[in-house]
Amino acid sequence: MTTEGAAEPRGRRRGRRVLIWIGSVLVGLIVLVIVALLLYANIGVMGAEPGPLQAVRDDPAIVLDDSGDSIVMTPASGGGDEGLVFIPGAKVDPLAYAAKLSGLVADDGLTVVITRPTLNLAFFDLRPLSAFTDAAPGVERWMVGGHSLGGVRACQLAGDADGLVLFGSYCANDLSGTDLPVLSIGGSDDGLSTPEKIADARGALPADAQLVQIDGASHASFGDYGPQTGDGTPTIDDAAMTARLTELVGTFAASLSPAG
Repeated sequence: MTTEGAAEPRGRRRGRRVLIWIGSVLVGLIVLVIVALLLYANIGVMGAEPGPLQAVRDDPAIVLDDSGDSIVMTPASGGGDEGLVFIPGAKVDPLAYAAKLSGLVADDGLTVVITRPTLNLAFFDLRPLSAFTDAAPGVERWMVGGHSLGGVRACQLAGDADGLVLFGSYCANDLSGTDLPVLSIGGSDDGLSTPEKIADARGALPADAQLVQIDGASHASFGDYGPQTGDGTPTIDDAAMTARLTELVGTFAASLSPAG
């Protein structure tokens, strides 16, 4: 005979303890995954080499503002109509790309916005393109681009841009059915985004996409963060690499203008 206030049946108590144990294990696993992700994202980040970065800071033709959520480089004489939103490679300090992109600002008058990806990994940055283009409201035409994993993310944002530029990268999503202007720049000695990988992913790009290979360039040649594990050995120096990127991207940007 049961009465109000009688002890809870043993089976029900055991079931509740099992559920509590399972819940505790799941919470523990989630915490471990989060901690592991934070450690992976923040340990081994490849920093910007101080010399090239300081040269950009000292360049009177460039205004560099790295105080906000993105790094914004604008011509000291005033920005033009074209801009580039650039997404860094995985676990690379965004400032490591400032020098290689500086010619676009100083010589071609482009505004360059380098993003700061969430957890140093572009895939975790879910912000729309407008989150970065809003940093320079006077720019009328925007290219989006990125290096390595940053280029993969740029492909996902390309629908909101006027052009796409891949730096040692390729698309994981299919843009072949679009009329988006695309410039893909690879390196002959890239050991990560190899010429073969870029060629294999060619089918994801529009038929008229421009594919250019820079002789002597490795994966790390697109930035200034030192050598990278698994990469090839570059034979092109930094000055020549910067000049070639400036020429290629500057010409591509000019082609997006109504007069181009």
